[in-house]
Amino acid sequence: MATRKRKTFDPSLKLEVVRMINEQGQSVKNVSESMSIGTTAIRRWLPRYGAERSGQPGIGKPLTAEQQRIRQLEMENQQLRQDVTVIPPFLRGGKSRS
Repeated sequence: MATRKRKTFDPSLKLEVVRMINEQGQSVKNVSESMSIGTTAIRRWLPRYGAERSGQPGIGKPLTAEQQRIRQLEMENQQLRQDVTVIPPFLRGGKSRS
């Protein structure tokens, strides 16, 4: 039995699809058929976009450029915090316990 490979979609395509529905008033079914994308995938993107637009973190990969940038900065911040904990106290300017 062959397994189906899950399709992946670029965030800009997802955003375009969501805007076609929200701003242009097209139906999910119409957009799904015209772009050959499953309705289930599109229905997942709609609440994610709504959450991101209201300032809440979305679930999964961000759709909007703002949320993508926030996610990137959060990851950089986390890495920097981990790097700081690895630095020995004497290099941070603190006193060492010798």
